[in-house]
Formats: sequence, structure tokens, C-alpha cells
Amino acid sequence: MKANTRQSLIRLLLLLAGTAVILLLLPRADHQSFTYELNQPWRYQLLTADFDMPILRDSASTRVMRDSIDRAFIPVVKRDAGQVQKSLDAFHRAAAGHLTHSEMTALSQLLTQVYARGVVEATVYDRIHSRPHPQLRVASHENGAETVQSFDASEVMSPILAFSYVDSLFNAASGSAEKSERKAQVARMLNATLVPNLVLDQEMDAKIHDQELLEVNAALGVIKKGQRIVDRGEIVTPQVFTNLNTYMEMLSRTRNDETRSTYFIVGQALYILICFLGLYLFLRIYRPRFYESVKKMSFLMAYITGFVVFSILMFEYLRNGIYYVPFAAVPVVILVFFDARTAIFSLIVTVMISALVAVYPLEFLFLELTAALTAAFSINTLTQRSQLLRTAGLTFLAYVLSYLAMRLLSDGDLTHFEWRIIGAFAINSVVLSFTYILIVLVEKLCGFTSTVTLVELSDINSPLLRRLAEEAPGTFQHSMQVSMLASEAARAIGANTQLVRTGALYHDIGKLESPIFFTENQHGVNPHTGLNPETSAQKIISHVTGGLAIAQKAKLPGVIRDFIAQHHGKSVTRYFYNTAVNENPDGSVDRARFTYPGPNPQSKETAILMMADSVEAASRSLKDYSTQSINELVDRIIDSQQAEGLFKESPISYRDIETVRETFKKRLATIYHSRVVYPELQKKE
Repeated sequence: MKANTRQSLIRLLLLLAGTAVILLLLPRADHQSFTYELNQPWRYQLLTADFDMPILRDSASTRVMRDSIDRAFIPVVKRDAGQVQKSLDAFHRAAAGHLTHSEMTALSQLLTQVYARGVVEATVYDRIHSRPHPQLRVASHENGAETVQSFDASEVMSPILAFSYVDSLFNAASGSAEKSERKAQVARMLNATLVPNLVLDQEMDAKIHDQELLEVNAALGVIKKGQRIVDRGEIVTPQVFTNLNTYMEMLSRTRNDETRSTYFIVGQALYILICFLGLYLFLRIYRPRFYESVKKMSFLMAYITGFVVFSILMFEYLRNGIYYVPFAAVPVVILVFFDARTAIFSLIVTVMISALVAVYPLEFLFLELTAALTAAFSINTLTQRSQLLRTAGLTFLAYVLSYLAMRLLSDGDLTHFEWRIIGAFAINSVVLSFTYILIVLVEKLCGFTSTVTLVELSDINSPLLRRLAEEAPGTFQHSMQVSMLASEAARAIGANTQLVRTGALYHDIGKLESPIFFTENQHGVNPHTGLNPETSAQKIISHVTGGLAIAQKAKLPGVIRDFIAQHHGKSVTRYFYNTAVNENPDGSVDRARFTYPGPNPQSKETAILMMADSVEAASRSLKDYSTQSINELVDRIIDSQQAEGLFKESPISYRDIETVRETFKKRLATIYHSRVVYPELQKKE
């Protein structure tokens, strides 16, 4: 009970962990994310507004209009009434003792005249005189209200022009005999006192400038909710680009609604949980041996979650990145270590969850399921690495045909056929052809056994089988016959044929320790002669424990060691047990001393091997190989095994057992068929 609770807790943690990891990496958006470029076709389906949104000017138009406003903008200045008197006072102080009264009066009048025209900063002067009609605006504050008035600024001077104007008029009035030293002295006085009396009003200037720029940012119109923003294939013009940016910006603001965001995340979590729970229910009902294995459940959840995470990252960081993900590798790898149904169901779950980030979910599902199912159906049983090359080619063909069908179905033509997508499919298929590396990696990390490994182990030239052929030839021949019988029966009931074939070849390797004690290796000398039944039974039973030791030393996979341990289950060495009972009619015989250590078969494959092993060994004792005698032998052996309850721990059904029984009868009848007697030649040639 504790073990079941622990397994249930682990399965629950795997479910929650897989959901949490995927949910953490999913884009935080309650709307499809888009990638678009200026002056490029819109690659997605028709996009309509989810809300009313303004139509703003595109960046190029905005820039042109802004530049135009900047060029035509009239600066705003304020008149500093006190600056004239300050400048005159400063001039009088500087000129006292240096100029005559008449000279000071003349210069003061000139300064007053210049200030009446207006003196502005050089930068402002340059701005207003860059236009044909120089203008300035004067801000005034009267009765608490701000007013701005424009005036002709053609006579306004900069400090340099004002200085030149005053200096030239004064020198002309004073005559050309004026000494240069005196001119320089006057120039220094003027330069020190000429300060602008029209000063740029920074605050009002910026305010009015911003008001004029409002026209630039003003909306040209409104796209109502449900109206088209852009359609598939339409060129993303600057205006469309601006509309898309406006839509995305407004959409991002709506996503900040915590309640809406929470509901969206809850929806994503439920979606992922439902997909994973579907896989859990399938395994629990139809594949309980996988469901009850913590190691296999951990691998399935980690593998599916890893693929989904990889597809999310590819989508986020690479254009069309999700189509580079080799989803066909999901069923291929799982098919090698599990079975076809589990592989296909795992594929469906992986693609369904990954569709959360696909641009076109339905198109994505159709493409990936078509290609991945093609891969699964084409490979069936992976026995050679070269099969992956054929599978990759067929997968690429399935991708191309599916994509072609979708384009014709959605567009009615090939206008939007993208060769870049075909390139992604090609890269995808190339990666798929290297799936063997992933299979080897999973095999090493998880302790699983692939079909390719089983094929390599079933090579009779492998070291252990070669040794068996040389040291125990009778056992080797027996193993070959059992392998043939068992694999035929496995094929008939849909079990793992390659696993049964390989397991049968190694099930009796424990006999290598003492080959002579087994009938098939004896040649006239029986070492059991003179031994008591219990000792002989222990010698026979030891080939199971000895076989496990040899397998451990040879590093045979665990699934092969299961065949060694379970091919006799907890049955009794019937010959020696019966002999012991007959020799001690009045005494008690310890049955446990004549019983194999077990366990009983735990899978269909090991159950098939148990039946094939007993039937093949017993068939050698037949003297009459008629159909009736063969049928009676098969029925007697399998019925006795069922009566002992040796198959109760195996998922094999009564219907499967009947199919195995009939397969054995047909196969043995073929092996031991009667042959035509060749006539002797009566007449010499």
C-alpha cells in the first residue's frame, strides 16, 4: 500500500512539474504575438481590432510635419523694459571721464534707438532671419491672463549688429580724424553695455511649441472594434506599420489588467493539465505496465515537456522557429522504447500543447501530425540506423504536401507559398535523421533497451552466443528453436517480437556453467546417475541464478535478464520432484528445494517464452510426430502451466494464450512434418 501511495505521489508531482515548467515559459499574452517588418508582406491571417483605436500618422509623415513646424515656428520672447535703463546707466558709468558730454549724449541716443528696435540673442536672430519674413511673438501677462502677439521682426538686431550699427553712426558723426585708440575704447564700452532686451521666454515658447505639435500627434481617424487592421499578404506600409504598433501598445496596456491576466494563465494551466491527464488516463487504462513504472512515467513526462519547452523557445527567438522543431522525433523515440499506441498518443499531447504558441494552430496541428504520423508509420520497428534516413525523407515529403494543401485551401493559389518554410522543413527532417544519437543517449541515461540494441544482441556471432554454441551446442540449438517459436507467437498476439527473439537466445546461458548436466548436451554419459534427486534438481535450478550472474557480468540489459529469471517462473523441476516423492513414499519431500526461484512471468513476452521453452524441450521426447500427438503435447504443457497459476502475474489474456497455443501447434507440425522416402535406384546406369 505504501509503495502504491508513493508511486501515485510521484506521478502527481510529475504532472504538476511538467505543467508548471511549460506555464512558466509560455508567452504572457492573452493575444497572438506577431513578428512583422516594414515594407514586407503580412504573414498572418486577417487581423481585426479588439477595441476602438486611433489612426496615428506614420513615422515618416510625423517627421516631415514636425520638421515643417520647427522651421515655421515663431519664437516667443518677452520684453525686458528695465534692461534699457540698466544698459544706459552702465554706459554712463563706463564713459564718465573718458568721453565728452556731447559724445555721451549722442551714444545714449543711439543706444535708445537700438533698444527701441529690439535686441535679441544671436541664436534667436538666426532662427527668425532664416525665413523670408522674420517674425517674433511677445508674451505678456495682463490681468492674470497670458497673451501672445506677433510682430514684424525685420528691424530687430542681434547684439553684434546693434554694436556695428551704433559704432558706425557714432564714428561717422565724430569724423574720420578720430584716433584708433579712442575708437577701441568706445567699442569696449558699447560691447560691455549692449545686452538683449528681447529675451526668449523659455516656458511660453515650449508651451506654444508643444501646442502646435499636438497637430502632429493628433489622430487622423479611428479604427472601430472589429474593423480590419491588416490582411494576409498585404504589404506593411509605414501607415500600416504605425497602426500595428498602436494596436500592440494598446493591447499591452489591456494586458496589465491583473484579473484578465490571471484568468488567461488559469486557462493555459487547465489546457495543459487536460492534455496531460488524457495521457495519464490512456496509460492507466491501456498501458498499466507503463503507468505503474515510475521510471517510464518520468521519462515520458520529461520528454514531452522538453519538446514543448524547446518549441516555445524556438518560437520566441527565431522567425518560423516552431517549424524547425522535429516533432516527428517524439513518436520515433517513444516507439523504440515503448509501443506504437503510446508513441502516437504522446505525439498528440506534445503537438496539442505546443499549438498554444503557434501562429496558426489548426495549420500547425495538421502539418505536424501528418509529418510525425508518417514517420511513426514508416519506421514501425527500428532495427537499423539507415531506416531513419528513409523516415526523414518521407517526413519531409509529408511536410511539403501538407503545406501545399494548406496554402491551396486557405488562399486558393500559391501566392503566399514561402520557400523559407520549406527550408525549415528540410532542416527539421535532417535533424530527424540524427535521432539515433538521441536514442542512444536515452538508452544510456534511462536504462531502456532499444530495438537496435536487441538486434545487435541477437547476432549469433556476439561473444556470449558464440561461446554458447561452442561450449553447449545442444543448448544453443534449443535456444534457436525456442527463439523461432516464441517470436512467431509474439507476432501473432502483437507482442514485442524482437524482444522475445533476443530474450529466447539468452534465456539458458546459465547452462554454460555445467553444460553436461542438461540432456541436450549429453552424449551417452549422464552425470545425474548416482546423485540424489534433490542434488540433481539444485544443479538444474542453478542455471537460472548462474545465468543472471553471467548476464550481469556481460552487462546484458535488464529486459533480457528478466527472460533468464522468469522463463521457469516458480515452477517445479517436475522430473526430479516426482522421482524424490516416488523414492520416499512414506516420507516428506520439501517442495521448495525443487522449485525455481522465479519470479513468474511479468510480461506477455516472458510468458510466451515460458510456454515456448517447455513445449520445444518436450517435443524432443516425442516418438510420434503426428498432428494429434503434437496437439496433445502442446495442450498438456500449457494447461499444466495455467493450472499452476504461472501466468497470473502476466498481462497476457486467455485469448492470447489460445492464439499462442495454436501458433505452436502449426509451427511444430511444420518442423516435424513427415518426409517423402526417396526410392532406391534398382537399375545400374
